Amino acid sequence: ACSAFSQKSCEECLKNVSCLWCYTNNTCIDYPVRSILPPSSLCSLSNARWGVCWINFEALIIAMAVVAGLILVSVTVCCCYCCYCRRRSRSRLEEEEEQLARKREERRLQSLQRKHERKLKHDEIRKKYGLLQDSDNPYSRFENE
Repeated sequence: ACSAFSQKSCEECLKNVSCLWCYTNNTCIDYPVRSILPPSSLCSLSNARWGVCWINFEALIIAMAVVAGLILVSVTVCCCYCCYCRRRSRSRLEEEEEQLARKREERRLQSLQRKHERKLKHDEIRKKYGLLQDSDNPYSRFENE
């Protein structure tokens, strides 16, 4: 048991993971498993050592809380950043698709306009040389004069 390592050294006591070293009276005691933190009646947190002798229990708890907080904050920031980027990229893609659709429609309208202008020019040339057929009877026979 842990009490066998009392009055020896902290290193010898903490070789056993279930032991807690108290610097106030240099005793090695069993870690109170039922409570997460050892009660102050057993040993104050600033004088208790668990796992390693060079850091007290109080500092160990504070360090673990800071590390856990940093991990939690970084995960939250990463999630928010990723969600923001996805939303932004989706809106950017939709905007580009709209712009492409507008340009496609403009090109189609310009093409139709050019086609209409060409037809008018060709009709003028046909009319000039007498090649334009009457719209009344489009199937009339072409006769040379």
